[in-house]
Amino acid sequence: MPTPDDQESTNEIPNEILAETLAVTQQRAAAAASAALAKAKRWPLATIGLGVGSAAVVAALLYANRHRKK
Repeated sequence: MPTPDDQESTNEIPNEILAETLAVTQQRAAAAASAALAKAKRWPLATIGLGVGSAAVVAALLYANRHRKK
């Protein structure tokens, strides 16, 4: 039967609960890293949308004011 010192020397997890906790923690960390990487690769659609929206507002104002005399 292995002693606690033997378990520490081989870096084994002492029981199933701790092993599963470690696995879930690693899985969550990997998922977070993957999500961050995917987010970094996407286009900044919100920023582009704001730019297009601003241009549309300016165009509407220019169109509405085109008949006013200066």
